[in-house]
Amino acid sequence: QVQLVESGGGLVQAGGSLRLSCAASGTIFEINARNWYRQAPGKQRELVASINSVGTTNYADSVKGRFTISRDNAKNTVSLQMNSLKPEDTAVYYCNVVNKWYAYWGQGTQVTVSS
Repeated sequence: QVQLVESGGGLVQAGGSLRLSCAASGTIFEINARNWYRQAPGKQRELVASINSVGTTNYADSVKGRFTISRDNAKNTVSLQMNSLKPEDTAVYYCNVVNKWYAYWGQGTQVTVSS
């Protein structure tokens, strides 16, 4: 079973930056999309950013212009560059990779933005 492992979370002051990375332990075939979700305490998990098989990206309105999703097919990774972070970005961030058969999830990485 392929596993996704996130890294790069932590504590940062408002206005700062973090870069999250997600690596797969093996090969995932026929990927449709790579996504980053987040879940804040007491809130539903929400889609933050996605990149599909042809490289088209989409972002939640709340992060447009601040976050950038990217992928490295050779390294089988997906990253999320987060700039101008705000306290409301505080959440557990999850990597998600979807193909025609399955949705893979990482264990999550905590991002805390202090004011």
